[in-house]
Amino acid sequence: MERKLIKDLIEWKNSTSRKPLILEGARQVGKTWLAREFGEKYYRNTLYINFDKEKGLHDILQNSLDPKVLIPAISVIAGQRITAEDTLIIFDEVQEEPRALTSLKYFQENAPEYNIIATGSFMGIALHEGTSFPVGKVQTMKLYPLNFREFLPAVGMQMLEEVIESADIEKITRYRTILIDNLRSYYAVGGMPEVVRDYSEDRDYIHARQTQASIIDLYRQDFSKHAPVPLIPRLNQVWDSIPGQLSKDNRKYIYSKIEKGARAKDFETAIMWLRDCGLIYPVHRITKPYLPLKAYEELSSFKIYVCDIGLLGAMSQLPPRAIIEGNRIFTEFKGALTEQYVLQQMISDMNIYPFYYSSDNSRGEIDFVIQKDDRIVPVEVKAEENLQAKSLRAFVDKFGGTGARISMSDYREQDWLINYPLYGFMKLI
Repeated sequence: MERKLIKDLIEWKNSTSRKPLILEGARQVGKTWLAREFGEKYYRNTLYINFDKEKGLHDILQNSLDPKVLIPAISVIAGQRITAEDTLIIFDEVQEEPRALTSLKYFQENAPEYNIIATGSFMGIALHEGTSFPVGKVQTMKLYPLNFREFLPAVGMQMLEEVIESADIEKITRYRTILIDNLRSYYAVGGMPEVVRDYSEDRDYIHARQTQASIIDLYRQDFSKHAPVPLIPRLNQVWDSIPGQLSKDNRKYIYSKIEKGARAKDFETAIMWLRDCGLIYPVHRITKPYLPLKAYEELSSFKIYVCDIGLLGAMSQLPPRAIIEGNRIFTEFKGALTEQYVLQQMISDMNIYPFYYSSDNSRGEIDFVIQKDDRIVPVEVKAEENLQAKSLRAFVDKFGGTGARISMSDYREQDWLINYPLYGFMKLI
């Protein structure tokens, strides 16, 4: 299984201004595996410490954060010799030992020759609880579930990933049938590494769904383990409400759909907690589609998607067969899975976090609005070969520019719109 973030890790290793690295991401997206795989391939030695299990460094960290003290202590506890130039030190679940996180500052200032990667699924939560973050002294990277282009080689379809990577429209169109077949498989399986591994071995969607259910159960256990007790019911309510919220024609998150009379103050902390864990992606409304989009963000209006399309299917109890058989999926779940897919590719493959737009009267909603350099691109997502785009046309007529429609149709250009295929848009927009 190859993760595209490995290229960024190699650049980090070779950088002359390298800082300790923090690798963020939700539970089960493969942070620990990636760090250890990177160490195995590109270092002579890898030293791994899990602060959720290893308590031997606690007293030492309480007394000193000096690398001259910590390196010998780490070496003794791990039973490994540390050489700065060819040893990768991995601090896993670093939020469990806040002073280990703080120590990264002193490694950067006093011992920058050491290669250190710190990982943690609940980093954002720890920071809200008062953990000191070494601002300016570390580099951060985020790891997400496998995107579609990572999924293809993981299931033996390297050639199809190369087709997409080529950005050759004629070639992509030539392979559209098999690309669509694999896209539907991705809709069902998603990008959680354990699920992808299981599916790649036996091609069993039921087995994949069972693994997805286990991951969802693990997340619920995390709520109980890591969240304040009064917050746990709210976390479960928000988490459970997401499929229903996305099934509405207007996907704006509505608190009263969780429970009658609910207001923002009742659930905003739970939403922030889930966001900081990387389990949900809130997409906020913009009031105007002008540069920079962030300046026109409306924090009180948003849609919520989950971290992985496969988990969304499992949460909604949508049978994998309905997905694999074709168009039936797109009418049963009203395009929610398709929007989830497009969002994930934007975030993890294109490094773009989108917004959405709707007029003040809530009519004419644009699914996503993205900023590409100095361009504003309105994006309408269609689950089938649907060539209608009334809202998009009205948006372009009002604000100008060129619209993007992402659908199962082939690439085509019109005077005000370009249609991009769902299976290749990430390299074409």
